[in-house]
Amino acid sequence: MRAFLSVFIICFLFSCQSQKSTITTNTTKLNSQPKLVVGIVVDQMRYDYLTRFYNKYGDGGFKRLINDGFNCKNNHFNYVPTYTGPGHASIFTGATPKTHGIISNNWYDKVSDSYVYCAGDTLVQSVGTLNKAGQMSPHRLKTTTFADENRLFTQMRGKTIGISVKDRGAILPAGHTANAAYWFHGADEGRFISSTFYLNTLPKWVQDFNNTAAAESYLKEWNTLYDINTYTESGSDLNTFEGGFKGKDTATFPYDLKALSKDNRGYDIIKATPYGNSIVADFAIAAIDGEQLGSDTITDVLTVSFSSTDYVGHNFGVNSKEVEDTYIRLDKDIQRLLEALDAKVGEGNYTLFLSSDHGAVEVPAYLESVKIPSGYFDTDAFKANLYETTILNYKAEDLIKNISNNQVFLDREVIKSYGLNLASVQQEIVNTIIDYPYIYKAYTATSMTTTEFSGGVESLLQNGYNQKRSGDVLFVLDPAVISYSKTGSTHGSALNYDTHIPLLFFGKGIKKGSTMQHTNIPDIAPTISALLGISFPNGATGKPLEFVLEN
Repeated sequence: MRAFLSVFIICFLFSCQSQKSTITTNTTKLNSQPKLVVGIVVDQMRYDYLTRFYNKYGDGGFKRLINDGFNCKNNHFNYVPTYTGPGHASIFTGATPKTHGIISNNWYDKVSDSYVYCAGDTLVQSVGTLNKAGQMSPHRLKTTTFADENRLFTQMRGKTIGISVKDRGAILPAGHTANAAYWFHGADEGRFISSTFYLNTLPKWVQDFNNTAAAESYLKEWNTLYDINTYTESGSDLNTFEGGFKGKDTATFPYDLKALSKDNRGYDIIKATPYGNSIVADFAIAAIDGEQLGSDTITDVLTVSFSSTDYVGHNFGVNSKEVEDTYIRLDKDIQRLLEALDAKVGEGNYTLFLSSDHGAVEVPAYLESVKIPSGYFDTDAFKANLYETTILNYKAEDLIKNISNNQVFLDREVIKSYGLNLASVQQEIVNTIIDYPYIYKAYTATSMTTTEFSGGVESLLQNGYNQKRSGDVLFVLDPAVISYSKTGSTHGSALNYDTHIPLLFFGKGIKKGSTMQHTNIPDIAPTISALLGISFPNGATGKPLEFVLEN
């Protein structure tokens, strides 16, 4: 009996020691957060830009993230509309417009009977310029970002800095509690600015950066980085599908940006070239030093949105030499940023992800030239037709208040005064517009709130539908049909060319590998939150992608 007790006690003590060791090990991993999280958004980046231009990339940019990180190859937006404001908000909140409230870049506000801008805020003032370009804040974003949750978790000791050439690309990712968000104001100034929502004066490091005349240095020739004849992944340089710049007869290389700036809003021309990404990378690297990001054990967050890719895509189109050159050059800028993070924060001390706010459609005029169904939707003619039809049907001229963002807004007070049933009027408009050329589907707001859609475009519409902010009727255009100019690309649909975008994870706590498993944009914020061991953003509907995280 004594021998049995001795063996039992020894086994018990060994088991406790083993458990203690396991607990200690797991605790160490649980509390081993990166010093810095870097969230990169490449504006208007289709997934196939990773694969199409792969052989033109160097080893230190996109390829490094792919080969040494985790590549989610089947990553999509799970809502519409696929625009910049909603995209940035969804990536960092883990929610969709249904919850976070950013339903577009600009939208018709039913309360004020006017248009509002997703980041516009007249209650704050510009910092760094006398121009109104600084009157911006995240006040229309209804939920927290993971950066907000990190600030709360660290008792505001972890910093958050947001950077972009676009105000919304800097502001929405950084969230409500950010130390600062900075965006590029072009025109005749060419400097990074902010708003009094964050601070009252620009920090010295920002002033020093602006005083270097960095913007002036990028008013130079834009030619292809490599021999243009090697750019076989894109169409011919001279074609009828591209916009170009004022002051130049053809949209062809090279571009004298200094000379062209006079007719293209001064320093704003930089935004529509690869150099807009370069100056953002310059500023982000300066921010790492200026804010001492990742310099201690308390996790900081840096959000960087490379938005010039969007300007170039809108102007020249998906299949242009300009887009190819922009991504080749962006690859170099990402390499520079990664090398700066290695040197200043330490390789293995930071975690980074890269994604996009939306993709883009091939220029429909080009698709038509190769016999692929596509087209252009005349929004003005559609509006006139619908107003006229509504007047004929109801003998009332004021039932419709607004038509925008593929939505119809009704005047509910007028409908009530006529003794009409709101749901019936909504359905009648659906029945009317579904026969209109190039309209694929249409749904009422009533159906969005009373029916649970489990898939298809209907589900994406529902995830993008915000009951307080969205319209009474929602409609969807045919594939590759856009309301846009005959040159350049745009976005906003529920189709794969707009929803399928990259998602790369890299650095501390991230496995190496890839998956073809379907992932959604709202999964990003919960994944980073799980890595940090912090609360998920308060409106998050995505799930952590545990297969990308080390155990």
